[in-house]
Amino acid sequence: MAADLPATSREILLADTPGGLPGPEDFTITSRPVPRPGPGQVLVRNRYFLVFPGLRTLIGDEADGMPLPRIRSGDTLFGPAVGEVVAAGPGVPLHPGDAVTHLLGWREYALVAVTDCAPLGDLLPDPVAHLSSGSAAYGALTRLTGVRPGDTVFVTGAAGAVGTLAGRIARLLGAGRVVGSTRSPAKAERLRVELGYDAVVVPAAGHGPLDGQLAEAAPDGVDVLVDNVGGEQLTAAVRAARRGARFALVGALSGQLSPSRGGGSSPAEIDTFRLVGQGISLHGYSGQDHPDVGAEWTGRFGDWLRSGEITFPHTRIPGMDRAPQALQGLFEGRHFGTVVVELPPR
Repeated sequence: MAADLPATSREILLADTPGGLPGPEDFTITSRPVPRPGPGQVLVRNRYFLVFPGLRTLIGDEADGMPLPRIRSGDTLFGPAVGEVVAAGPGVPLHPGDAVTHLLGWREYALVAVTDCAPLGDLLPDPVAHLSSGSAAYGALTRLTGVRPGDTVFVTGAAGAVGTLAGRIARLLGAGRVVGSTRSPAKAERLRVELGYDAVVVPAAGHGPLDGQLAEAAPDGVDVLVDNVGGEQLTAAVRAARRGARFALVGALSGQLSPSRGGGSSPAEIDTFRLVGQGISLHGYSGQDHPDVGAEWTGRFGDWLRSGEITFPHTRIPGMDRAPQALQGLFEGRHFGTVVVELPPR
């Protein structure tokens, strides 16, 4: 092991399987020996890792069928991360100092198979931007719904990691009007002022019926839906849809983050008569089904960031110790945009 590397690495483990939404008390931080890379492996010092709602499903009891393994009591959490190679095994094309992305976040040092990490390159001006969820919004809008000039696009959960990018992407693709939803009036104002949403509905007590709000925000109806929430917001979007509307379901946070559910189901009541009568198409978006989207999105995202046509709203949480609280804040809707934990350089 290189002399400048520590003997141990801290990791965040699931201490106990919670009965509902996990809280900071359900996690623990432990130290383990820093491993030595073997053939086909690199040791990566993580600098940033993503805090994402999918952890709720992986920790819950409804994770069957997910593309990622379930997290059980005693397991280290994982997820997208950006880091620097600090040691490489024999025959590996990466070298110390190379910046990479991989899926072993929630730890200071990660032993990663070289086939499971990707060099960052220089397409994006900020390494943290590689942790954006914009590829889901871009893929949904370009592969499932399309955006025609003048379309009205409705983005549910617009203040989240996908939604804060989806509205601007829709505009850049030709949308004439962009409407969002968020349960926070303060976030609604930020969506309008900072991200250019034309109108924002607030599906929360004291703000009026959602159908009425949506009719005012989109008086001509909705042509395209990027749905991150499901539930009552999907129900309302179907009622507001114009003929030939195209719906892309990217997430289902209303059920996924419900304390009374297991994290892997999200029932919604949909008027199927209206789907048929209005010729509405409704598709679920999965990045696995569109492997070409990632590279295309990264190229366009980099160009848009450099030109100032798009921004990357995100919150950086400093320090491993604050990661469990950052996850709780995500579940409670306290953050705006993408949430990442930033680890100090050594």
